[in-house]
Amino acid sequence: MIQNKRTIKAENEVEANKLVNNYRFGFRKWKSHVTKRPFERRSDVVKELYSELNVVKPHSGPGQFITFGNIVYVFLFGWWVSLAHLLVGTLMFMTIIGIPYGKLCWTLCGYLLWPFGSTVHEIGKTLRRCCEQAPDCECRVDLDEDSSPVLLPSPTEIADPERPERPPYTPYWHRPSTYVWLLLGYLPLVIVHSLACFLSWILVFTIPVAKLNAQTLSVILLLPPEDVSISSSSQRQHHGYETRARLCCYYAANWYYYKYTVDGINVFAVNLLPLVIVALVIGYVDRGNQWASSDVKFATAIGSIIPLSYYIGMGIASISAQSNFAVGAVVNATFGSITELTFYITALLRGHRTNNPCLQEVVKAALTGTLLGCILFIPGICMIIGGLKHSEQRFNSRSAGVSSALLFISVGGAFAPTLFSKAYGNLVCDSCTNSSSGLFVCHNCHYDLKNSTLFHSHVEPLVYTVSALLPLAYIIGLIFTLKTHSHIYNIHVGDGQVTDHHETVVHWSRWRSLVILIVATVLTSACADLTSEHIQPILSQPNVSQYFIGVTVLAMVPEIPEIVNGIQFALQNNISLSLEVGRCIAVQVCMLQIPILVVFNACYDVGFELLFSDLHLWASICSVILVNYIFMDGKSDYFQGTALVIVYLILLALYFFAPSPAGC
Repeated sequence: MIQNKRTIKAENEVEANKLVNNYRFGFRKWKSHVTKRPFERRSDVVKELYSELNVVKPHSGPGQFITFGNIVYVFLFGWWVSLAHLLVGTLMFMTIIGIPYGKLCWTLCGYLLWPFGSTVHEIGKTLRRCCEQAPDCECRVDLDEDSSPVLLPSPTEIADPERPERPPYTPYWHRPSTYVWLLLGYLPLVIVHSLACFLSWILVFTIPVAKLNAQTLSVILLLPPEDVSISSSSQRQHHGYETRARLCCYYAANWYYYKYTVDGINVFAVNLLPLVIVALVIGYVDRGNQWASSDVKFATAIGSIIPLSYYIGMGIASISAQSNFAVGAVVNATFGSITELTFYITALLRGHRTNNPCLQEVVKAALTGTLLGCILFIPGICMIIGGLKHSEQRFNSRSAGVSSALLFISVGGAFAPTLFSKAYGNLVCDSCTNSSSGLFVCHNCHYDLKNSTLFHSHVEPLVYTVSALLPLAYIIGLIFTLKTHSHIYNIHVGDGQVTDHHETVVHWSRWRSLVILIVATVLTSACADLTSEHIQPILSQPNVSQYFIGVTVLAMVPEIPEIVNGIQFALQNNISLSLEVGRCIAVQVCMLQIPILVVFNACYDVGFELLFSDLHLWASICSVILVNYIFMDGKSDYFQGTALVIVYLILLALYFFAPSPAGC
């Protein structure tokens, strides 16, 4: 059966390269754009996210603004910001000289309590002088509604002797009241609005509130008080003076702000970046745990790996999209697993220095947890979310078959030494007692390998052999899928599909991406070191198995950016990429990460042995068999995804109730 090719439509050549790389085996799957998109070509929803709060828009009436987000604004921000203006306004009235600013604060008090639908205007000679010096600036003359007759009158009829004249204008910085205001009124409001701006920005979906407070602080509160006027949608009375809309907000929240980016970086990654600084400061400065406990340090360190993983992924995608195939393959192979490897190596080193064998078991649990999460959870959650939106989704079963075969090879190779040791190892028990029925009851039984020649003569050479064959299989897979049989992916950029004829502007150049990759790798190493240093109190919890901590927190937290990418692909009805996200990571765990750990242990003996517990072994093998069975028909829906997630949760329950490893 000949399948139709999937035609890629890209805005420029760099984006086309990124999209093609997404379908290549071994390349990081990346959803976000690596180039700047022309603003005029973006959807109205996205344009609304980046619009400034100084554009007056038509609307049906005040009732339109009674929304859930606006009501929440009043309780989260409006009341205390408004109260601050009320108190500052009272203080300015007490100074006498600052009465105009007190009136301004009291006016803004009501506005900031419910700003929706009202507009803050700048009026007076300030704007008139601006228009005289720069005739092209945006300004207008708004006359009273009844002052413009339908027929053009004679010149004598235009005069309006009753129109008030404005008092003589004193320059803003020549007024004593200005300095009283800046010292007594503006400084407290700087703290209030900065706090409101910070909190609303961190919440992401309330970024319009952050824009509102920033505009109020940087523009409105620095205008002469007589040049500020607030009007609702039904009011247009500015007494014939020039006016300019300075601030108008209609909605306090917008669900689509999860798409908001800063220099191409998602807002969530931007907001989490300060967490890295906090983790490093409290981790390396507060050695005595005076500022924060080890639990807090562990949480901040492991959480800071999330944005660093995002920056590493963005850097890999940017370099790959701007480079040829060879460079992209090298960068993906070098940095694709750097986050996980950094943690594994630092944990093994710390366990070796402190003579703590538990950290080796935690590393094995994290390896298995990453494998299970990428085989079961990531495809499962993507199939559920994508299936709820698109009912049934189809993917390329031919390319999925290649990935499944590589997955079988990788899991089989990674666990081959474990199967071999269980087949030929000696079972040793700590204690055995003779029961009344004549049977022996033994406790803490395990395969004793270190005290026999089996490990050094048979198992260890097998480990090195497997560690050499797995990367070789990975390279063969790259050649097969990217060169000799690349047609199985049915991907091409059609003629005329690259639609952007303007100059392409990338967010990150190749050199900038490389620098960010290196810096993010160094910071990841530091955060991984802090994670392994402060993990012991977490491992000492009596009610939680150390296996469970390894297969959940340590395994899946670094993969959160990949989970988000997979979900976004599924929502766009591209379930093929969603499934490849997890399988690509799973294959890299077995074919790259495990061999690298074996080579590292051979060069610097940290006691790492490629021998897994029975629970790791059978959970991984059963998961691979299940996922390959589900992917046989080339179709997916939310029921199949639910089955994968349920199996994953069952395995997590097994790990949660499982006893901790022996000796921990």
